[in-house]
Formats: sequence, C-alpha cells, structure tokens
Amino acid sequence: MFKETNNYMYKKDFETKFTAWAFIAASILLLFGWILSPHHIGEYIVFEDFAAVGENVWFWIWMYRIHIFGWVTMGIALFALVSITSKKPYRVLMLPGAGMLVVGTFTLAIAAAYYYNHGAWGVGQTAEMSSTEINEFMQKLLFTNQYVTCFNRFGRIFSGVGLIILGVGFAKWKMFGQALNWFTILLGLVAMCIILFIPDNFEVYKPVFYVKVAWLLAMGATLLKKGVLLDESLV
Repeated sequence: MFKETNNYMYKKDFETKFTAWAFIAASILLLFGWILSPHHIGEYIVFEDFAAVGENVWFWIWMYRIHIFGWVTMGIALFALVSITSKKPYRVLMLPGAGMLVVGTFTLAIAAAYYYNHGAWGVGQTAEMSSTEINEFMQKLLFTNQYVTCFNRFGRIFSGVGLIILGVGFAKWKMFGQALNWFTILLGLVAMCIILFIPDNFEVYKPVFYVKVAWLLAMGATLLKKGVLLDESLV
C-alpha cells in the first residue's frame, strides 16, 4: 500500500509492519529486562554483585536473558529496515549507518552476556570462599572486567556513529518526520560525546539507554502509523 506525497510514496505494507513490530519488541525487551531485574551490575563486576544476584538468581537470569534478546531483536529490526531502504541512492547512507549500529548493538549484547554468565556463575563459585579466596578470585576477573568495559564503550561509540549516519540519511530523504530524523542524529552525537569526553562513569550514560529505548519505540510507532517515505520508482 502506498500513500502519495508529491513525487514520493509512503511505503506501508507487510515489510514496514514487520520492521515496526521488531523495533517495538526490541524496546519492550530491553526496557523490561532491565527495569525488572532485581540487581544491576555496573561497569565492573564486584564481589557485592554476587551476593545481590544470589538473593534471586533465577529471576535475575531470566531478566538478563530478556534484556539480551532485546539487543538481538534490535539487530533484527535494523536488518529489516535496511532491506526496505537499501536501493540507490539511499544505500550509501543506510547500509553503513545500520551496519555500524548493528556492530555496536551486538558488541553491547556480548558485554551483557558476559555480565549475565559471570554474575550467575560467580554466585556458586564464591558461596563458600574465605575473604582471602574471594580477593584472589576477584583479581582473576580484573583483566576480563577491563576487556568487557572496552566492549561497552566501543559498543556505545559504534552505535553513536551508526545513529548519526542513519539520521543523516533519514533527514536527507525525509524518510520519517523531521523530529525523528534529527532526533536520531542528536542521539548519536550525545552517545559518542559522553564516551569520548567524560571519563568512565556508568551512571552518566544510563539515561542514554532509556532514550535509545524511546527511539526504538518511536521508530516502531512511526513505521506502523505512516510507513517510510521512498521514491516510488525504487520500491
């Protein structure tokens, strides 16, 4: 189904509906997996995390699984969006933009999977340890903690770059409403600047996660209601 607007058409069909619901599902999984979790691990795993996770370990595991599948579903939504908008001339911005965002998304998913696995595993490992053994155990995790912190930082930067490129494509070809087009660029810039110019501080970045969830929901709602504006001869 196409709704005519000047020389362009709003593409609104099964493809856009599937993409829309993928964006909406990603936002729901990411948000509820996070806010319903009984304990949040920070930038690093610390000993206190194991005790907190152990209070309700199975519920914590399932919430983390839901959260991780949110990142996976976001990747699916982006691949679906690219499948709709990958014709000339859109592909010069849509492919690299979505590609960078997908790389960032799955880098963040890998980091989350580490916290999920080590958080649950550490509960059993530290249960009967003395304070000396716990200290040695945490020292062994130090290097891995550092690697995963890099995954988080680079995942956020890659995502920011991808959002900027996507947003430029949205704005150039007016694919969505102007507010959403420019908001996509702004979100990418903020995500990048926080990582580049502010020292490691997980609390400062937390609001960006919620804004990204809102962006996913806005993308889904817009695609569901209006579709995406494309040149009729290319679709």
